[in-house]
Amino acid sequence: MSEMTESTDYLALADEALDGAYEPPRSLAEFIDLAFERSGVASHAARYLLSAIESMGTRTVVEEGVERERYRFFDDPANDGEHAVLGNTGVLNAFVDDLRTVAAGRGKEEKIHWFDGPTATGKSELKRCLINGLRAYSKTEAGRRYTVEWNIAASEEDRNLSYAAGDDAEDDWYQSPVQANPLSVFPPDVRAELVDAINAANDDHIPIRAAPDLDPFSREAFEILEERYRRSGRPDLFSAVTDRRHLRVKNYVVDVGRGIGVLHAEDDGSPKERLVGSWMPGMLRELNARGRKDPRAFSYDGVLSQGNGLLTVVEDASQHADLLRKLLNVPDEKRVKLDKGIGMDLDTQLVVISNPDLDAELEQFADRNDRDPLKALKRRLDRHEFRYLTSVSLETELIHRELTDETAVWDAEIDAADPEAAHERLRERMAEPLTVRLRDDRGRVRERELAPHALEAAAMYAVVTRLDAENLPPSIGLIDKALLFDRGVVRDGDERVDADDYEFDGEDGAHGIPVTYTRDTIADLLHGETDRAHPDLPVEDVLTPEDVLHAMAEDLSAAPVFSRAEIAEYEGRLATVKEHAFELQEADVLDAVLSDKGVAEETVAEYVEHVFAWDAGEQVDTDRGAVDPDPLLLKVFETEHLGRFDDGDYAGNEPSEAVEAFRRDTVITALNRYAWEHRDDDFAVEDVDLSTVPVIRAVLEAHSWEDVRRIHDDLDPAQWDDPPANTETARVKAATIDHMTTEQGYSEASAELASRHVMREVKGRWD
Repeated sequence: MSEMTESTDYLALADEALDGAYEPPRSLAEFIDLAFERSGVASHAARYLLSAIESMGTRTVVEEGVERERYRFFDDPANDGEHAVLGNTGVLNAFVDDLRTVAAGRGKEEKIHWFDGPTATGKSELKRCLINGLRAYSKTEAGRRYTVEWNIAASEEDRNLSYAAGDDAEDDWYQSPVQANPLSVFPPDVRAELVDAINAANDDHIPIRAAPDLDPFSREAFEILEERYRRSGRPDLFSAVTDRRHLRVKNYVVDVGRGIGVLHAEDDGSPKERLVGSWMPGMLRELNARGRKDPRAFSYDGVLSQGNGLLTVVEDASQHADLLRKLLNVPDEKRVKLDKGIGMDLDTQLVVISNPDLDAELEQFADRNDRDPLKALKRRLDRHEFRYLTSVSLETELIHRELTDETAVWDAEIDAADPEAAHERLRERMAEPLTVRLRDDRGRVRERELAPHALEAAAMYAVVTRLDAENLPPSIGLIDKALLFDRGVVRDGDERVDADDYEFDGEDGAHGIPVTYTRDTIADLLHGETDRAHPDLPVEDVLTPEDVLHAMAEDLSAAPVFSRAEIAEYEGRLATVKEHAFELQEADVLDAVLSDKGVAEETVAEYVEHVFAWDAGEQVDTDRGAVDPDPLLLKVFETEHLGRFDDGDYAGNEPSEAVEAFRRDTVITALNRYAWEHRDDDFAVEDVDLSTVPVIRAVLEAHSWEDVRRIHDDLDPAQWDDPPANTETARVKAATIDHMTTEQGYSEASAELASRHVMREVKGRWD
């Protein structure tokens, strides 16, 4: 019974979904009334596409060090993010700006939107994202899309005028095969006047435009009905033809073939067949056309016919280069021919998608200058160049998506009130491990662990290979540049470094390691074996950041997609990424070793209050009344808790110039900046959660091996792999592994490997 109930529930959900997507047909008059209430129902293609994109809102992101507003539409929310276009926000925003220009009639209407770029940069995902988003939007009340359907069968003897005949009257209704806008039924002069009235009633910032003329199929139906009623002497011809018995307005869910036309690489046929469709000789005979090309005997299955009313996509455009010239005048004239004397008006946004091979083909006659036969085509193409991701967090997310079935977008929206919090959430996601279940050669299900920072290290290496190393500022390396691109700001000690301080104008993202290479390398590692073992822990099932980076570099020479120069360049960038990956693991181990070294927030607040009073020459309010700032309290905090200074930096309890500079430049300046950014009429310093002040938090978290030596003076890193029982090394290691597994996402096996790796490096400089 429970299974039946669950099944019934799902059937009810499906009923509800369909019921919410479709409406009963309405008369033309009812549609006009609706258009006066909500002009969006009569939108032209560019306006509708723009409305769909804008309907899902925006979020703030940082890409290439620049804070941008990103349209959530491109995160594919309608499909749980499965075909989200990660990154390239600037390119997508430029596309939306162009749509806005076209929709408002301010220019660029003759342009064909061209998305170009190397493989695995998200171009195909864009196509799927557009389809998903437009389909979902058309199911909403605000996004309803309408067309017309005709019934020209008046009696039994007239049934041969339609495609087919049946006993049910519904069998005589035929929808416009090219999604004709219902406004196109009206004569041109009346149509223009009607559109003006609708726009005046709605006062939208982007008005709707007069729909094109009726499509040939609908025009044929209209003329048959018009002739019938003209012969019968009806004076109200238009009302008779568009009576509810002959014409209905119905909504449709946008999809491929209904408002979206997609021409795939493998599609063939003559240019006319691929563009608009073909004649059906059998239907011409059935319709008794008597040698006349009856538009009802046309298939209308070409890409422009399917995409009329909204969007036409030519995928892998280099495979259809011959068609691009045929499309030259379509954006200008908004018209295409079915045959001699039979034309069809179009309302569609043209989008072509290609790899760099189309660019090479377009440039083959460039040396001919004005006699270049492709010059007119190139002038029509409005290029939007997709590039490889240069954001480490986005690349980590992309690798994660490639290896799993998880599609939800890592939405760490930047909050102006606390931008560091969003970056912190992203850093946590990037560092997370990944456990993969797979079947080995013996048929056993086995779990492999990609240790914390493994995916992040792979992403960093891929991003570093994509960055332009020319003209880097002296203080900025490739890792720094990658972090600036990812976060917009990094810290160099106590200093804040902003991406805005530099101009990065190189070819970042134009070349480099694609995500498919990274994915395949990790997939091979997951099915391979490691040469490590442990008596108690399954360390052989763990893939460390070093494992992944070594495999990525080692396999470069065997990959056919890289030239020798690229291989040499990418191999040369490995060392700095390995160092960065080590620093990530080192920070984890340090944090775990010193996990019991926390400072109470009350102690931090007391210190900050005394620093401000010391600088201002004022007193501190206490339970005992106002007292002078305590120099010993300040000294103890700075030497014991922060570990920044020692007794030599003080004369008794009086600070040296270095200590004074630290208090003013690091602590006070940081709090003042935070207070300024978050001020309001009721602001007071005591209201601030000091742990959220980025610089103060960074100071408190700046653990070092000097702190470890000071606190654990009997620790011996040389004994870490197998520490003797009842030693401080054994106790510290046990506490460290426990913290790494309970707080940092490591398994015991990956914590063992990471801590060993770090301690081996530390051992060499411990003494």
